[in-house]
Amino acid sequence: MPREQFSHVDTWVFDLDNTLYPPSARLFDLIEVRMTNWVMSALGVDQAEADRLRKHYWETHGTTLAGLMREHDLDPGPYLTDVHDISMDSLTPDPALAARIRALPGRRIVYTNGCAPYAERVLAARGLSGLFDAVYGVEHADYHPKPDRAAFDRVFEIDGLTPASAAMFEDDARNLAAPFEMGMRTVHVADARLDAAHIHHHTDDLCGFLARLTA
Repeated sequence: MPREQFSHVDTWVFDLDNTLYPPSARLFDLIEVRMTNWVMSALGVDQAEADRLRKHYWETHGTTLAGLMREHDLDPGPYLTDVHDISMDSLTPDPALAARIRALPGRRIVYTNGCAPYAERVLAARGLSGLFDAVYGVEHADYHPKPDRAAFDRVFEIDGLTPASAAMFEDDARNLAAPFEMGMRTVHVADARLDAAHIHHHTDDLCGFLARLTA
């Protein structure tokens, strides 16, 4: 039973985008548009080339930001502010999810490849503000993105969590490899199931999964 397999967990780590809100909200689509526009403006390329570069950055470096920083020495501050300046109108509060997160024993944190101010806005729109002991963004990882092991090492060092007694909830399966290697319990939150050695559990219903852990 999942509940028994989480009995040792005292720190619960949640990704943000498409994890603490459903992909149907399509919030990341708005960010994608702003990312592409930023690449077009910063590098002086057309949309087709910007799309190609972003795909390359994602596959090679993990995120568009990481690619821009490593290949073009981009200043991350203005980029993060601009691409996350989006409307939250597609998000609605989720009291049931809030209750399930509140019921988790121990510390609860958010760790996103976005920036922390953006994460706080999402949490507010979802009615999840005040439930987490800490919110970490890519800036806390010295701009190293998930899935880089260095990103997890830095954020977890700041937080002081012990991976062997922590669990990670994440929609991008790539981002669960490092937590698995560190000894964390891993949960893939996505519509499509992916069988991989570094994924302990899969769910397409985060609220329902948490309910089974806290019932």
